[in-house]
Amino acid sequence: MAQTVEFLFDTGLERYKAGEAAESLIPVFKEVCDRAPKTSSAWICLAWLYLLENKPNLAYKAAQKAVKLNPQDPQARINLALAMLETGQKGLRQHIDFVKQLIFVSPEVQDEIKDSIADGLNRKPDWQSLAKVKTWLFEE
Repeated sequence: MAQTVEFLFDTGLERYKAGEAAESLIPVFKEVCDRAPKTSSAWICLAWLYLLENKPNLAYKAAQKAVKLNPQDPQARINLALAMLETGQKGLRQHIDFVKQLIFVSPEVQDEIKDSIADGLNRKPDWQSLAKVKTWLFEE
């Protein structure tokens, strides 16, 4: 019996939270994106997994789709900024500024972003691009 897209997404997320390697989860989220191409959260997850696996070009494409589908999502913008930074592209500042505005108006967003950044640095401690984005977003 074929698994539903929701089931695939939820179990993929649970596996990620349980500490499973990004590499083994990429095929799960690729399938979700293939089967439900208008689901921004799946593209956000796929972009993040690509970033963790040092695949910035693939991350850039996935993050672009996520931002196009949901321009208000801060994680989509962060992923796009990270992918742009890692591929040497210009124009990432607008995404950082957008996220800073969201943080300013919503403390919940700030907590989610801080948790996401902490998770990223925990999984990939030498992630220079993420450290830069963290500084840009939360500079005192």
